[in-house]
Amino acid sequence: MEYALVGRPDEGETLRLDYRAFAYAGKFVVGGPGKSVIRTPGGGPAAPDWEPDEPLPDTVDSEAFDEDVIAAVSFSPDRTDPDCCRLRYVTVHAARRGEGIGPRLIDETVADLAADGFDRVKIAVNNPFAYEACHKCGFGYTGERTGLAELELARPTARPARVDPERYRDGMAAFRETDGELSRAERRFVAERLDRGPPSVDGATESGAER
Repeated sequence: MEYALVGRPDEGETLRLDYRAFAYAGKFVVGGPGKSVIRTPGGGPAAPDWEPDEPLPDTVDSEAFDEDVIAAVSFSPDRTDPDCCRLRYVTVHAARRGEGIGPRLIDETVADLAADGFDRVKIAVNNPFAYEACHKCGFGYTGERTGLAELELARPTARPARVDPERYRDGMAAFRETDGELSRAERRFVAERLDRGPPSVDGATESGAER
């Protein structure tokens, strides 16, 4: 696997992702946001043995898809803070989830954003798995929510955020407010993380990292 910066914001670069394998696939055909990916070396398919649940319509050409993309993220500057960049959408191929590819992609993208002069990065998440993954990447819950009922996390580009264990638990517990919409696995995941507290970042607890 290899990381690649596809394009910076407003460079017009797009990705054509198979909507059967990637959440938010339609968001990556928009040219305004920047995009970066984890892809296979040599251009081979991300999951050669993957079988989709449904066939493509006759009007869709499967050869038009960027089949070497394993994971992708889109990003753009915060509308109210030019020193901050927001990760808009993060998606991993359905057959490659659970391999730690999403966190690696976020780490690499944050490094590029730091090189481009951004001081901070924010992301909004709507499920406990994404919330946990972002904490592993050095983000911390800000205590804020977006208008879409998502939890906002942030970190400096230069170092992991300092994470307050109680604020971490507050954010994780917030997913229980929609308990009826959580799957059994998500409810169990939330309970385990509330008991354990924040995860480690690069081998160190986030509560010991610098702000």
